[in-house]
Amino acid sequence: MTEATTKTAVVIPQLIVGLGNPEPKYERTRHNVGFAAVDALSRHWQIPLQENHKFQGEYGEGIAANKEKIRLLKPLTYMNRSGQAIQAVTNWYKLPPESILVIYDDMDLPLGKTRLRLSGSAGGHNGIKSAIAHLNTQNFPRLRIGIGRPKDTTNEENNAVAHVLGKFSASETQLLSQVLEFVVECIELCLSQGVEKAMNRCNTRTFTHPEF
Repeated sequence: MTEATTKTAVVIPQLIVGLGNPEPKYERTRHNVGFAAVDALSRHWQIPLQENHKFQGEYGEGIAANKEKIRLLKPLTYMNRSGQAIQAVTNWYKLPPESILVIYDDMDLPLGKTRLRLSGSAGGHNGIKSAIAHLNTQNFPRLRIGIGRPKDTTNEENNAVAHVLGKFSASETQLLSQVLEFVVECIELCLSQGVEKAMNRCNTRTFTHPEF
């Protein structure tokens, strides 16, 4: 395969990973939005997730919308060691890094916005830092879900931690449910047409708070 052919190859995910932290206290927090996305995919495709000790996470596999096998993973290693679980699955199934799509939260995007990319740096996200370290490459697709920044900027570092580990408000939860529906749509587009084509749709849509 020539270099030119490699560059134009269509990237179809085989493993979808949602990042988050285990334990009930982290449920429905902003930092766990990756878990919420994989849960939404699990429900939509009717692929049950079960704890898998070998893969250090909740894992499931089944047939997705493109009629091909898909694997879902929620690492239970805590965020900063997410790469361990991702590496366990990729080594076992001998998956190339570009076939792994990672979903995670991003403070640089407002809630209601998603951003799909083929590769990139960690951007300060510990889960992605771990994924890059264990996969030994930045060349894997990722879907970032905006969670916005804290309104109070007096003590930025402490407020950022409190923000990502805080739970969504009632109105934010309503908005997030729309975003997660859209995430399912984006992932199905990735599977049917490839990540690059799906980027055109997934990076242009913005959801806003419903009017009360």
